[in-house]
Amino acid sequence: MKIFDTLTGKKVEFEPIEKGVVKMYVCGPTVYDNAHLGHGRSAVSFDVIRRYFLYKGFEVKYVSNYTDIDDKMITRANKEGISVSELADKVIPEYERDYGALGVMKPDVQPKATEYIDAMIYLVQELEAKGFAYELDDGIYYDVSKFAAYGKLSKQKLEDLEMGSRVAVKDNKRNPYDFVLWKFKKDGEPFWNWPGNAVRDGRPGWHIECSAMTWKNLGEKFDIHGGGLDLTFPHHECEIAQSEAVFGEGTFSKYWLHNGFINVDNEKMSKSLGNFFTLKDIFKEYDPTVVRFMLLQTHYRNPVNFSHALLDQAKAGLARIHDFIRGLQAVNVETLPEDVGRVKRSIGYDEFSGKFSEFMDNDFDTAGALGVLFELITCFNGLKVAGGLVKDDYQNTVRFLEEIDTVFAFIFPREEILDPEVDILIKEREEARKNKDFAKSDELRAKLLEKGIVVEDTKDGTIWKKA
Repeated sequence: MKIFDTLTGKKVEFEPIEKGVVKMYVCGPTVYDNAHLGHGRSAVSFDVIRRYFLYKGFEVKYVSNYTDIDDKMITRANKEGISVSELADKVIPEYERDYGALGVMKPDVQPKATEYIDAMIYLVQELEAKGFAYELDDGIYYDVSKFAAYGKLSKQKLEDLEMGSRVAVKDNKRNPYDFVLWKFKKDGEPFWNWPGNAVRDGRPGWHIECSAMTWKNLGEKFDIHGGGLDLTFPHHECEIAQSEAVFGEGTFSKYWLHNGFINVDNEKMSKSLGNFFTLKDIFKEYDPTVVRFMLLQTHYRNPVNFSHALLDQAKAGLARIHDFIRGLQAVNVETLPEDVGRVKRSIGYDEFSGKFSEFMDNDFDTAGALGVLFELITCFNGLKVAGGLVKDDYQNTVRFLEEIDTVFAFIFPREEILDPEVDILIKEREEARKNKDFAKSDELRAKLLEKGIVVEDTKDGTIWKKA
C-alpha cells in the first residue's frame, strides 16, 4: 500500500510502526459554530482511510479531537452571552449529528482540549527547561529559531514564512513567527491554574493542545497524522516543533496526510468570500449520503470544486447505484441456474476485489475504486439482460458489494421505515397486480407517488424507493 506523505512530498510504502496496527490522529474542529462542507470533506476523507485500513485487516486506533478552548470560542460565547463550556456543549452534538448523517464512524477516542490541560502545562514546562520557550508579559512563546527543522513539513524557510492564520503579531517576540504556547489570563476569559505560580494562570495556545492529545492518547510516536491542507502551516508545523523538541527528533507522526480544499467557483470556500456552506444548509436540499458520494468521487488530496450541479450529478449517480441494489435485492436467487463453467463473461469476486484494492492501495484512490463499482453494475446488468446470470454471479456480486460498503458506506440505501399507511398501499397494489386489476394498480401507484414513494415492477417483484 502506497500513501502520499506530505513530509517527504512523495508516495511511500506504508509500513506501520507496530505490525498490523495503525495509530491515527486527525485534527478535529474548533466547536464555535456549525460544521461546514470543509469539515465534512476532512471527516469523510479520513473516515474512508480508517475504514480501508480496517478492510485490510489492520487494528486501528483512531483519535480525533474537539478544540473547545480558543479565541474564536471565547468571542462567540461572549456574543451569545454564555460560557465557553456551554457553547461547546451546544455545538458538539451538532457535529456528531452532521458527521453521523455523513456515515462517519465515531473515533475510538474523541478528546476535548480542556481535558488535557495538565499535559499541556507539562509540555510547556519541558520546552522551557530545554530552552525552546521564553516568557513575555502576556504569555509563554516557542522560539522557532531554536528548532532547526522548523518548516520541514510546509517546505518553508523561516525568512519566507507568511504571517496570519493564528500566528500572533507581537513586536517584542524574538522572531515574528514565534507562536504562543500558553496565554496568561485576561479578565472575562476562562483560565486554568499554573502549578505553584498564580501569575502564570491562563489557557493554552492552539498548537500545544494537539501535541498533548496525541501524546496522551497515542504515545510519543504514532503512524498517521491527518487534517485539512490548510493546517499544514502553521498548526502541524508547530505541533512537530513542540513534540520533537520535547521527545526527540523523529518521535512524532511517521506519516502526514492532508485532504484538499473545498473550492467554490475555483476559489477556496471561506466566510469572507461569502461562498460558505454549512452541512445543515446542504442537508436541507440533499441527502447526506449524496454529499458523501460527491466527496468520494474526487481523490482526497485534490480540491473539490463545489456546485449544486456537482451535487445533482452525484445524486443521479447514487440513484443508479441504489436502483441497482433494489433490483439486486428483488432477484429470486432460487430461480437462477448453477454455474456450469460457461466461457462467457462472468462476475468473478477475486477480479473485482483485486481491482478495488489496486486503486485503494494507491493512496486511497476512491475515484478509481468507484469506477470498479460501476463496472460491476454494468457487467451484472448485461448478464441479466442476456439471460446469462447464474447463482455464482449473484453471490459474488453481493459479497463484493457488502465488503466494499464497509469502506464506502453509501452503497446500500438507508431506507426509512415506511409509514404504516404506505406499507398497506404497497401491499394492496401488489395484490391488485396479482389479480390483474391494472386500473386499481395504477390508481394505487398514483397515491403512493403523492406520498413520495416510487414503485417499479420487475420480473422478480415490486421494488420501491423515496421519490
